[in-house]
Amino acid sequence: MTIAIRQLHSVCGEVEGVDLRRPLAPGEIASIHAGMDRFGVLVFHDQHLTDDQQLEFSRSLGPLEEVDGGHISKPEELRLAEGLADVSNLDRDGRPLERSDRRRMFGLGNRLWHSDSSYRPIPAKYSILSGRSVPSFGGDTQFADMRAAYDALDDETKAQVEDLVCEHSLIYSRGQLGFSEFTAEEKVKFAPVLQRLVRAHPTTRRRSLYLSSHAGGIIGWPMPEARFFLRDLIEHATQREFVHSHRWRVNDLVIWDNRQTMHRVRPFKDLTERRDMRRTTIAGDGPTIAQEMRRTGT
Repeated sequence: MTIAIRQLHSVCGEVEGVDLRRPLAPGEIASIHAGMDRFGVLVFHDQHLTDDQQLEFSRSLGPLEEVDGGHISKPEELRLAEGLADVSNLDRDGRPLERSDRRRMFGLGNRLWHSDSSYRPIPAKYSILSGRSVPSFGGDTQFADMRAAYDALDDETKAQVEDLVCEHSLIYSRGQLGFSEFTAEEKVKFAPVLQRLVRAHPTTRRRSLYLSSHAGGIIGWPMPEARFFLRDLIEHATQREFVHSHRWRVNDLVIWDNRQTMHRVRPFKDLTERRDMRRTTIAGDGPTIAQEMRRTGT
């Protein structure tokens, strides 16, 4: 079958005619990349993938980003194989984490609007999430179209944001929720990195806002003013008309482009239900700005 993509929203397309368990032809891979360039988010239903199949499909789209660097779990606590990021509510034995578990508290940061790996010097390109178990109610993932958000800015604000550089860190995002008990090692691991506030897509050249809850400062700005400005921009970018909400089905696979979107997961009330979500991440092409500029403003 030929791959077909049906538009669900300006930022989301639904893909039909492909079984991601088998190796894809070059034309099929090109169609997926083209769909990502157009929408920023693609949804594939009924993809009964094993971990190895998800990894193989992901590598067909580009080199994988290393998983280490975005979590606080100890090696003996890890549940999934190398190459897979665990964004579930489960411990190593597949049981829901206790409400007060430190790993769960840290993971609540995923409920804030963010872009994956913006806290890394080279931020991520695509995130690929497979829903193996989903709660009966809640746990949706929402996506914001950061291209449309940029387009809707007035000319004065576009000029203001054009050359701004932000500091991004997991310490900033988790601090918004009151999570501040980082070890000395984690503070070094999550040291702030620099990212441009406006990015241009390498293929379409369309400009977008590059925002995230990980952004906690703007180079050359007083911290209170920077945080207010960034909060204001996130409010603008997540207005209803820019946002699509994906309600998960078991064995859905969703890909999103972190260069063009923000996302967040929504809560679900029954903490005894399993939400088993396994993510692979395609590495970015390079930094948005040289990290040597850190805090110098030059």
